[in-house]
Amino acid sequence: MSASIAPTQTGAAVVGALVGAAAGILLVTAAGTFSITVSGLFAGLAIGVPALAGAVVGAVVTPSTSRSDSR
Repeated sequence: MSASIAPTQTGAAVVGALVGAAAGILLVTAAGTFSITVSGLFAGLAIGVPALAGAVVGAVVTPSTSRSDSR
């Protein structure tokens, strides 16, 4: 079976990645505030890991397009 990614999953993954990247940027900014230097590796990981996690969560947890009738 071939699993295709729905457009809603793609959009949710992009939004999740953007939110994760924003959280990572805030983390790097806070770390830079408390210490003098922030290495490039730390900055890359601090932005990349939340962005990747946000993309995965956004792709997996998408709003359902089906409506349930609770009658």
